[in-house]
Amino acid sequence: MAQVDAASEPIGLDAARVTAWFVEHLPDVAPPLHFELITGGRSNLTYRVRDEAGTRWVLRRPPTGELLSSAHDVVREWRILDLLAGGPVPVPPVTGCCTNRSVTGADFYVMKHVEGIVLDDAETVAAIPRPNRPTASRSIVDTLAVIHAVDTTTGPLAQLRKPGSYLERQFRRWSRQLTAGGVGPGPVWDVHELLTRKLPAERWTGLVHGDFRPGNLLIGTDGQVRAVLDWELWTIGDVMADLGWLTATWASADVIGWAPDPADGFLDVDTVASRYADTTGRDLDDLRYHQGFALWKLAAIAEGVAARFRAGAMGDQEVDIDALAQRPAQLAEMARAVLTGRGPG
Repeated sequence: MAQVDAASEPIGLDAARVTAWFVEHLPDVAPPLHFELITGGRSNLTYRVRDEAGTRWVLRRPPTGELLSSAHDVVREWRILDLLAGGPVPVPPVTGCCTNRSVTGADFYVMKHVEGIVLDDAETVAAIPRPNRPTASRSIVDTLAVIHAVDTTTGPLAQLRKPGSYLERQFRRWSRQLTAGGVGPGPVWDVHELLTRKLPAERWTGLVHGDFRPGNLLIGTDGQVRAVLDWELWTIGDVMADLGWLTATWASADVIGWAPDPADGFLDVDTVASRYADTTGRDLDDLRYHQGFALWKLAAIAEGVAARFRAGAMGDQEVDIDALAQRPAQLAEMARAVLTGRGPG
């Protein structure tokens, strides 16, 4: 039986079985292992793992409890990290993937720990010297451009391309999720109808991260992006969806919780969008639509987040359940404002 730190078993992990899996599948593991749930996550559960020799990893698994079909597929997330390893997109090196659910009740994967700062509040911003914050802003945009430059026409990624419109597929998926989650008539469905009246043409198809924002990046104190995290929503589709997502969240601190602020030394959202256009040669004609779509998709995701926290599937994290319950409608109204020209775009 593998040595286990008896005080180190957060929700969602069988410490003894996971430790045994580590020892069997990864080299030079020095048990016992110490597990710590990384709080702040709103989808998959993420843990820091450390052994007695000080080696560190990160483990990802789905939330506990009943899950909607096709959601929280960590094996799919592991697959894209494995495909991108060693290429121009900075990603954490993956070290293993477990699909034997008898180990801890769900699939999981493990990646090496990467040093860096996740920008999500004033304290983490303070860790990056002010002169390096414009650099961080540019590095974030340039990293997105690198993701969108990945070849999806040949090799393994070409086999994963799906026919038809990315936006149509997205609306079908999220409509199913909302229906399965019991979301009734209201702002989220109203904005869905507004978005689906006229979809823009998909002019640039490529690798889409699906949740590209500072909160899913590890950034060095020098301002350079060290790793892109949380690939749960990746797909092959309209790359402008990622830019819409980045710029919509960049300008939505009041609901998102934190966003880069020019007053703190970060580039403003218009400069961010312009840098992407200059770097890629793509115009921004459909950006407002994609910003509205991003905010609507965040509203759909927020419905699921609130449901998971109400059900206790996200572990012992201090959250305001009432505030989580209000976010879907707030985000939907923000999306409506952008789409009708009343909000920032």
